[in-house]
Amino acid sequence: VRRYKKMNIKWNADKYTQDFSFVHEYGNEVIGLINREEGASVLDLGCGNGALTKKLSELGFKASGLDASPELLQIARKNYPELTFYQGDATEFELPGKVDVIFSNAVLHWIAKDKQPDLLRCVYHALNENGQFVFEFGGSQNNALTHEGLRQAFAARGLEYKMPFYFPTIGEYASLMERAGFRVEYALLFDRPTELKGDNGLYDWIDLFIRTPFGGVDEGMRKEIIADAVERLRDKLFRDGKWFSDYVRIRGRAVATV
Repeated sequence: VRRYKKMNIKWNADKYTQDFSFVHEYGNEVIGLINREEGASVLDLGCGNGALTKKLSELGFKASGLDASPELLQIARKNYPELTFYQGDATEFELPGKVDVIFSNAVLHWIAKDKQPDLLRCVYHALNENGQFVFEFGGSQNNALTHEGLRQAFAARGLEYKMPFYFPTIGEYASLMERAGFRVEYALLFDRPTELKGDNGLYDWIDLFIRTPFGGVDEGMRKEIIADAVERLRDKLFRDGKWFSDYVRIRGRAVATV
């Protein structure tokens, strides 16, 4: 597989694995959308620490993973040495051979809107005839409260908050997939409020996942902005002594037509 530029994020891989395991645990539901027999080849696109790649393997699929993060791939290779993991960019990858299914959980919203056609083109060309693309990621209005709280905290300091993610509607993403040659078989957009771990759950979530808007902001100011945003969101996202994230997910399955 070709090796390409990394995403401009250096992951705290241990914290991701320990405190945000719900990311891959929810992916177990998405695996259920795959309707291929045991032995089918599956690429876990954006495999992260490899937890879902391993799950796919345990279900009888010939599973491999691809991710841009060397930090997360190091954990994946250490924990699951029997599986194959590639390092590559989701928008410009080629595999040694085509696969029956490409599976992706909580990844596609990291890809900029103008790069989505490149991503879908790569996925299409990596699939066998009538291969499946099964996915879940952040959909329209995902974490809308959280991003608004951050926007306000930035604005209070004369700074502009630039949305770092791509959260499409079903119609928008289905159109992109169709233009890439896919037939969309299933698509769903739904709310999924998700409990965050610990007394500082929301702070820790923002600290780990929201990185690029803070480019050029010193560490002290970054911490101050996050703390301000958290307080602005307390009335909306802190309930019964627990923090929640206001997730909205888009989930689907498409087939690569000839």
